[in-house]
Amino acid sequence: MAKSIYVGNLPWSATEDEVHNLFSEHGSVLSVKLVTDRETGRARGFGFVEMEDADAATAVEALDNTSFGGRTLRVNEARPKAPRQPRY
Repeated sequence: MAKSIYVGNLPWSATEDEVHNLFSEHGSVLSVKLVTDRETGRARGFGFVEMEDADAATAVEALDNTSFGGRTLRVNEARPKAPRQPRY
Protein backbone atom coordinates (compact mmCIF):
# COMPACT_ATOMS: atom_id res chain seq x y z
CA MET A 1 0.00 0.00 0.00
CA ALA A 2 1.29 3.45 -0.90
CA LYS A 3 1.41 6.42 1.44
CA SER A 4 1.48 10.11 0.55
CA ILE A 5 4.03 12.32 2.32
CA TYR A 6 3.73 16.10 2.62
CA VAL A 7 7.01 17.96 2.04
CA GLY A 8 6.95 21.62 3.05
CA ASN A 9 9.36 24.55 3.14
CA LEU A 10 11.07 23.46 -0.08
CA PRO A 11 13.35 25.98 -1.78
CA TRP A 12 11.59 27.63 -4.75
CA SER A 13 14.31 26.25 -7.04
CA ALA A 14 13.72 22.58 -6.06
CA THR A 15 12.85 20.22 -8.92
CA GLU A 16 10.86 17.01 -8.83
CA ASP A 17 14.05 15.12 -9.76
CA GLU A 18 15.97 16.59 -6.80
CA VAL A 19 13.16 15.71 -4.37
CA HIS A 20 12.90 12.21 -5.91
CA ASN A 21 16.64 11.69 -5.41
CA LEU A 22 16.48 12.92 -1.80
CA PHE A 23 13.64 10.55 -0.88
CA SER A 24 14.95 7.58 -2.89
CA GLU A 25 17.84 7.34 -0.40
CA HIS A 26 15.22 6.08 2.08
CA GLY A 27 13.23 3.69 -0.13
CA SER A 28 11.32 3.32 -3.36
CA VAL A 29 9.65 6.53 -4.57
CA LEU A 30 6.46 5.95 -6.56
CA SER A 31 5.79 9.58 -7.51
CA VAL A 32 6.71 13.20 -6.75
CA LYS A 33 4.37 16.16 -7.31
CA LEU A 34 5.55 19.68 -6.52
CA VAL A 35 2.71 22.20 -6.27
CA THR A 36 2.87 25.28 -8.50
CA ASP A 37 0.85 28.47 -8.52
CA ARG A 38 -2.01 28.11 -10.98
CA GLU A 39 -1.61 31.64 -12.37
CA THR A 40 2.15 32.20 -12.42
CA GLY A 41 3.38 28.60 -12.78
CA ARG A 42 6.01 29.22 -10.08
CA ALA A 43 6.71 26.73 -7.32
CA ARG A 44 4.76 27.24 -4.09
CA GLY A 45 7.40 25.64 -1.83
CA PHE A 46 5.67 22.37 -1.04
CA GLY A 47 4.74 19.07 -2.61
CA PHE A 48 3.89 15.44 -2.12
CA VAL A 49 5.94 12.26 -2.40
CA GLU A 50 4.29 8.85 -2.69
CA MET A 51 6.14 5.85 -1.24
CA GLU A 52 5.38 2.37 0.09
CA ASP A 53 4.18 2.37 3.74
CA ALA A 54 7.39 1.12 5.39
CA ASP A 55 9.62 3.33 3.24
CA ALA A 56 7.41 6.36 3.90
CA ALA A 57 7.76 6.02 7.68
CA THR A 58 11.55 5.74 7.32
CA ALA A 59 11.74 8.79 5.04
CA VAL A 60 9.56 10.95 7.31
CA GLU A 61 11.68 10.03 10.33
CA ALA A 62 14.95 10.67 8.48
CA LEU A 63 14.09 13.87 6.59
CA ASP A 64 11.84 15.96 8.87
CA ASN A 65 13.73 19.05 10.13
CA THR A 66 16.72 18.42 7.85
CA SER A 67 18.30 21.04 5.61
CA PHE A 68 17.70 20.93 1.84
CA GLY A 69 18.76 23.76 -0.44
CA GLY A 70 19.37 26.01 2.56
CA ARG A 71 15.88 25.50 4.04
CA THR A 72 14.63 23.29 6.89
CA LEU A 73 12.19 20.74 5.51
CA ARG A 74 8.83 19.90 7.11
CA VAL A 75 8.08 16.27 6.30
CA ASN A 76 5.06 14.33 7.57
CA GLU A 77 2.33 11.98 6.46
CA ALA A 78 -0.12 13.83 4.23
CA ARG A 79 -3.63 14.24 5.55
CA PRO A 80 -6.63 13.80 3.27
CA LYS A 81 -7.70 16.97 1.52
CA ALA A 82 -10.43 18.73 3.50
CA PRO A 83 -13.65 19.42 1.63
CA ARG A 84 -13.91 23.01 0.51
CA GLN A 85 -16.92 25.21 0.94
CA PRO A 86 -18.58 25.95 -2.41
CA ARG A 87 -18.01 29.45 -3.77
CA TYR A 88 -21.10 31.46 -4.63
